[in-house]
Amino acid sequence: MMLWWILAGIGLIVIIGLSAYAGILLRKVKDQQLALAKAVEKRNNTLMDSITLIAKAMVQGQCNLSEGAIRLTVLLGELKLAKPIDFDQQYPALNKLYQVVKDMPTHEVRKERSKKEIRQLDEKREKAEQRLEQEIMAEMQQLQEWQLP
Repeated sequence: MMLWWILAGIGLIVIIGLSAYAGILLRKVKDQQLALAKAVEKRNNTLMDSITLIAKAMVQGQCNLSEGAIRLTVLLGELKLAKPIDFDQQYPALNKLYQVVKDMPTHEVRKERSKKEIRQLDEKREKAEQRLEQEIMAEMQQLQEWQLP
């Protein structure tokens, strides 16, 4: 009978120890989740600052529409949101311009192409910019006012 009480006591100590350890682990997981959420929020805020700045620059004519379309599409795609947003649908003109220019060569690759090819690509880009300019400007006004959910 005495052995039974000793084993029950040891079992109770093991259960209490394991419960305490589980509690410590759960707290660490919660702390990690909180830290991750704060890091995501900070990154999203930094991305939004850049997005707003580029949208303003495009409206003010300080940033080429094609360059802005490339930069904004990438930045919007990097946002980590609880409920994903289809930015291609929300900003269709921006997306159309991005689809035209996304595969066009830049920097060193552009220098390796013939002048004729570059002229044709520039013409295609400029026509798309002219065709979509008013819609893109309206979208940039909306984008400057958009807030993270």
